[in-house]
Amino acid sequence: MLQQILHDMYIDPELLAELSDVQKHILFYKMREEQLRRWREREAWDTLAQAEGLRPAKVKRGMWLFAASNKHIQWLLGADGEVWVWVMGEGPGDKPYEEISEELIAERARLQAQREAEELWRQKEAEITKKFRDALANEKARILAERWKVEMEDRKAAKILEERIHEEFKRKEEEERRRGEEQIRLQEEQRAKELYWTLKQAQMHCQASEREEREWEEHLRRIKAADEERSRRAQRARDEYRRHSLRAIQKGTVAGLSTMFQELGQNHEQEARLYHQLPCTSPPSSLTGPDSRTWERPLRPLSREVIVRWFKEEQLPRRAGFERNTKSIAPWFHGIISRENAEDLLESMTEGAFLVRVSEKIWGYTLSYRLQRGFKHFLVDASGDFYSFLGVDPNRHATLTDLIDFHKEEIITVSGGELLQEPCGQRDSPPDYHLLFE
Repeated sequence: MLQQILHDMYIDPELLAELSDVQKHILFYKMREEQLRRWREREAWDTLAQAEGLRPAKVKRGMWLFAASNKHIQWLLGADGEVWVWVMGEGPGDKPYEEISEELIAERARLQAQREAEELWRQKEAEITKKFRDALANEKARILAERWKVEMEDRKAAKILEERIHEEFKRKEEEERRRGEEQIRLQEEQRAKELYWTLKQAQMHCQASEREEREWEEHLRRIKAADEERSRRAQRARDEYRRHSLRAIQKGTVAGLSTMFQELGQNHEQEARLYHQLPCTSPPSSLTGPDSRTWERPLRPLSREVIVRWFKEEQLPRRAGFERNTKSIAPWFHGIISRENAEDLLESMTEGAFLVRVSEKIWGYTLSYRLQRGFKHFLVDASGDFYSFLGVDPNRHATLTDLIDFHKEEIITVSGGELLQEPCGQRDSPPDYHLLFE
């Protein structure tokens, strides 16, 4: 099963759900090692192809830019020797940031409106001056045309009349100026309000962008923390993996981890036939028939009938479920029961209680373990000629009983410290495994 997962670099989601956290970390570690192995092979092939001239050499770009650049920065240090930092609005005597920001916005709006008002007033003043200068010139021309001064005997009266007309035009000019100034002032106030709201919206947009940037930085921080936690768990899993290997080699009862990795690269044709064969095409009624002794095992269990046949034809000859050197069924052995049923059986027992049930997910078993609070479930791979925990324990055992007895003395995982203590037996009659032994 492990060889198939590493070969395909894929694990079925239903099978992944059955693994504990430690099993998932070990499996991830092994898949990562397989990825690195494939990458090194590909790099070696590329190097060889480049040496033989089959592929152009890779050019590393951008390195000279860094080497040629001599730019640097120098930080201003404070009295404590650390980098000096001043946050606007938080220094002694500073106004709050919101008040400073509000004043800056209002001042920018006022200055902009003032500049625009001055420009408008220059245009308006030029228009007024031109208007009344032209009107006065026209009036003088009319007076001269009508020969008022020639017709009037009293030139002084003509002068007074001219001055009176001039004053009248000046008064009208002043009134026009006042109306123009009032109009410009109103436009200035309206423009100041428009600019104020425009700058306010720009500030709000900037604050929203800063808030989104802070949220994104927080998201990146959480992702980084999660990656560090996964790395720590993977490191603990690797330490546990090595501990099991050394312990097994010292006891001399099981094969070491090196055998497993040596077998990964051997006999690819057999592996393809084993993991890519088609399901059995015989009718369901022939699955348990006495005359059908040769069959092709599917990639994974398809039904309970197929599991029963597999157990009878492959597991019974290996004495799976029996006590050592006896014909008695082990008290911890159970049939094809669900996770929920197993937890119901273990609910009333103390920590360390356990049972072994036939799995419906893989060709093997599931060891259900009672914690102080809750339960753990470990998959036991029996698809080959040995029994081992899938993704947790590198030790291989010749029989299922050997695996159980081994972990009565040795913990399953370092992080959990699980020791098999009290077996959980049957409660129903007939027992839930009666179909397997009929």
